[in-house]
Amino acid sequence: MKKIFIAFVRFYQRFISPLTPPSCRYYPTCSNYMIQAIQKHGAGKGILMGTARILRCHPFCKPGYDLVPEHFSLRRNWERPKKED
Repeated sequence: MKKIFIAFVRFYQRFISPLTPPSCRYYPTCSNYMIQAIQKHGAGKGILMGTARILRCHPFCKPGYDLVPEHFSLRRNWERPKKED
């Protein structure tokens, strides 16, 4: 099931996304976030997390890092990635 949903997102990234201007305010992009969430939390929770992320991505939000959390959550992950020395 994971592979099917990831294939849909990859299709979007390859054929639909290039037709629109870049507008994602977070890093990683919303489509990459969805793929990572599906891989980490499974198809059901990953789709929910990705959908919540897309709904958070609007012109009035504060941009920045929003990485997929280790535990399931529909809220923004405010932690920044740790730099490795």
